[in-house]
Amino acid sequence: MTHQTTLLFVHGTGVRGEEYARTLRTIESCVASRNWPLTVAGCFWGSAGARRDRKLSVPNYDATKGTGLQPEQEQLERWAVLYLDPWYELRLLRGMPPTPYGGGQPPAAALRATIAAFRPSEALARLLAEDDLTDRFADALTAMRAAEVFEQAIATAPPTPLEHRCAIARALIAHSLKAAMAEGLPPLGGAKRELLVGQLVADLRGSGLGVGNFLVEQVKRYLPRPISHVLVGHRGALTDATALPAGDVLRYLARGQQMTTLLRNAILDTGSDSVVLLGHSLGGILCVDLLARERIPAVRTLVTVGSQAPFLYEIGALPSIEPPDSLPEHFPPWLNIYDHRDLLSYTAAETFPDRVVDLRVDNGEPFAASHSAYWSNDEVWTSIESVLPR
Repeated sequence: MTHQTTLLFVHGTGVRGEEYARTLRTIESCVASRNWPLTVAGCFWGSAGARRDRKLSVPNYDATKGTGLQPEQEQLERWAVLYLDPWYELRLLRGMPPTPYGGGQPPAAALRATIAAFRPSEALARLLAEDDLTDRFADALTAMRAAEVFEQAIATAPPTPLEHRCAIARALIAHSLKAAMAEGLPPLGGAKRELLVGQLVADLRGSGLGVGNFLVEQVKRYLPRPISHVLVGHRGALTDATALPAGDVLRYLARGQQMTTLLRNAILDTGSDSVVLLGHSLGGILCVDLLARERIPAVRTLVTVGSQAPFLYEIGALPSIEPPDSLPEHFPPWLNIYDHRDLLSYTAAETFPDRVVDLRVDNGEPFAASHSAYWSNDEVWTSIESVLPR
């Protein structure tokens, strides 16, 4: 357990791979420019958000829908997250329903032994050397062998764990490439990256007709579908445009357990005993709800930005607290930042007297841009600095 403070960003409604990656990098840059002695981490819960399956309930949907994501864009979304958190798919696999096996060596033990003894094949070693990744790949292997999330992920492996092997391959390559880019090397490019992944999958014997679809289904949930039209005559596209922002909130209120689990695990995964939660929009609702339900000593402070948590409480829709009950005694100090032009932000100090500090800021943008403009506002960062643990 480390004593260095971690600022854990929890994204908002409708946010998926590339947008999450951009925002987290912006936050990392803002923290670095201020020389704050803390670590920045992120909780990407989009995989548990609203589903993007075909909408049979929408009249004439097929004729009026948008173009949808192409496979290339799906890959970009996946890697946008993996470059930030190479273990992300391993975190998802922790939630995979276990499959009974008939005896012999448990699948988890077999995977553990494979990674413990793994050495790159001649073909993979050559590819790694071409791009100066040999040492970085060795570091990735070392990190994976020691990672608690690896043990948790392989615990759900079925007898033929092809999907786990593919996820392990992507995780190792993502870890290697992230380290290379952090040291100033240029991005490898999609074609070369997929060549590396493909060879590593082959080395791990992860190819075959039995590759499962658990991660595929998770990816379908978080990859957004572009919108070409929002006119009345394009109802399917309009549905696509609103499905994620509204759907994420509705899904959380109806079946939010998986999102809550992802947030709780993200807090534990920081390994810090001093965490500041930074929740934007629905991310703030997740934070308030979890902290009201559970005492988590590592969380020292909550900062919500553009959050609807106070409004949900007032209408009786916040799952953890029913009016007139207030926040429990164990709830940490809470700073609530809002912009009066952000119609999705609400005040909390009067709703929870003596338990919350409200801060009104001016992002200088009209709605709806005001809802996403907090990160470029110096006043926001000054206020966050004022509540960091000393």
